[in-house]
Amino acid sequence: MTTRLVKAKLIATEQGISDIEFMFNPSQLDFSQQINLTKSSGARTGRGLPKVSFAYPEPCKLNINNIIFDTYEEGTSVLTHLKKFEKAVNFAEAGTGKEKRPPVYIFTWGDQQYLRCFVQSLNYSLTLFLPDGTPVRAKVNLTLEEVDESISQPGMSTSSSVDRTGDSRASRS
Repeated sequence: MTTRLVKAKLIATEQGISDIEFMFNPSQLDFSQQINLTKSSGARTGRGLPKVSFAYPEPCKLNINNIIFDTYEEGTSVLTHLKKFEKAVNFAEAGTGKEKRPPVYIFTWGDQQYLRCFVQSLNYSLTLFLPDGTPVRAKVNLTLEEVDESISQPGMSTSSSVDRTGDSRASRS
C-alpha cells in the first residue's frame, strides 16, 4: 500500500486571495480555547471564593510552530514563500484598505478541515543563507484564530460551517 503525501494548506474562502500551501507539514497542531468568566468582587461562596458567572467562550486558537520552508537546493530566496503569509497579516496596507477585514481561510490537512480562521500572528526566522546572503531556509510560527462564518463575510449564508473534527455540517441547529 502506497500512502500519498498530502500537504497542509490554508484554503482561501474569498475571491482574489491565494491559498497558502505548506512546503513541509507541521509536526504538531496546538489548539487552545477558554471560557471568559465574570467574578463579582464582593460576592463570595461559602468557602470564601469569588462568585463566578460564566460569560462566553473565546474563539479557538491554533498554534502551528516550526513550519519549515527550504529553497537551498533551488538556490532561490525563501522569502517568496513567506509573502502569502505576510499578505494574510498585512491585508490592509494603506488608504481604503484600512477598513478591510483579514482574509479568511480554512486550515486543512488531507481530509481534515480543522478551522475556519484568519492569521492572527506570524513570526518567522531566517535560518540558512547562501554565501551571497540570500535566505534559503525559514522557520515559521503561526497563530490562527477561529472566525464564525456568520460574522466573517457580511451577507454570506450561515448554512454551513467547519468544525475541528473535520466534519462539514450541512446546517446548524
